[in-house]
Amino acid sequence: MSLMKIYGYFIFPRSAVLKIAGFSANFSTTLSTRGERKRQVHEPRKPLSQSLIEGAQVPDRTPFDVAKHDIGLEGAGITSTAISEPFTLFHRRGNRQMRAGIFSRPVLEKYQVGSDLATNMIRGYCPEYSSYIYDAWNSPALIPAMDVDIGHVNISVRDDAAAAREPDSDADNKPAFGWHIDSYAFVCVTMLSDCAGMIGGETVIRTGTGEVLKFRGPATGTAVIMQGRYIEHQALKAFGGRERISMVTSLRLKSPFIRDETIIRPLLPTTPKSTLHYQYAEYRLENLEERVRHQLKVMRQHKKANRDFDVASTRKFLLGEREFIDAMLEELEDP
Repeated sequence: MSLMKIYGYFIFPRSAVLKIAGFSANFSTTLSTRGERKRQVHEPRKPLSQSLIEGAQVPDRTPFDVAKHDIGLEGAGITSTAISEPFTLFHRRGNRQMRAGIFSRPVLEKYQVGSDLATNMIRGYCPEYSSYIYDAWNSPALIPAMDVDIGHVNISVRDDAAAAREPDSDADNKPAFGWHIDSYAFVCVTMLSDCAGMIGGETVIRTGTGEVLKFRGPATGTAVIMQGRYIEHQALKAFGGRERISMVTSLRLKSPFIRDETIIRPLLPTTPKSTLHYQYAEYRLENLEERVRHQLKVMRQHKKANRDFDVASTRKFLLGEREFIDAMLEELEDP
């Protein structure tokens, strides 16, 4: 199942589900003499226009080729889906609430930072200064990686002089933010800017063969899900507008049994060290605790069934957890 399908399901309006259910219930049905339920098929009420049919034709009908959708990173990541198409996540009123939160004076005074990747970022303000954003990303359907990375905001703004100039011929390829990989498995990137008249703003990824692929720029309130930890990517500059403001929330899988390769050292220059270390250690140790409890449960079940103690599987479990702990020690190392 693709990410688009998963997240499409989560944000699908309940009313629409009810309408679909109601639609299926409105089919005319009859009962056969055997008591079996069968549909009565109706002819279309109006024929389709010939222009519609002819416009859908193509010179060559080709089979679907999965290789065309492969970015050449076999073995990387934790799912075969690399990136989704933009999908609507927040309506305009929701966007306005989020912008009001991130551009409030207390947030700007305390949580505005910069780095080599972006000159202006806002991060670490949830939940204290924006319960709206915090609650939006803590839906039961979502598992944010850590509170400190809920609603991270990247801001690219052009000054008046730059906005008045037309973009040069190479403008399409100029980045708003440089090439990078993310610290967490998944990121959800949401566009908070008004995209009317905007040109560009695409997400660009680098494939396993070094090829660069562009993905359609999002519209206001739309989002993209990407395995940012495993895909080198960047955002291109947008022209025709004064700003490109995107919100990035990092997500992790709910299951503690799936590989977790989170790294936090790149976040230290823009995040309070104590907060970052605590939240990282807390969720990782919670996952470790759950795996240990599961291993104990399996061992006890085998004991009750009078089975011999499985040394090989226990050693395999412990070696895996030692790698997990070693990775934590590396991330928590003092600079």
